Amino acid sequence: MEAVTVSSKYQIIIPLKIRKEINAKPGQQFWVINDDGIIRLIPKLDIKELFGSMKGMNTNFERDEEDRI
Repeated sequence: MEAVTVSSKYQIIIPLKIRKEINAKPGQQFWVINDDGIIRLIPKLDIKELFGSMKGMNTNFERDEEDRI
């Protein structure tokens, strides 16, 4: 775990180790979510990048009747 500081412009720098782990690029956009005081950065992906990302997902589960449209 690494600490970051919020600048006077409310900016933070993602540490190099983390940037490499998530393969972040300059100009990349993220969704920012406040999850009970935990800030989560979710990379915004192009729909084309999502193709095949659910391969192997277990789809054998029972949905509640109210979940259906």
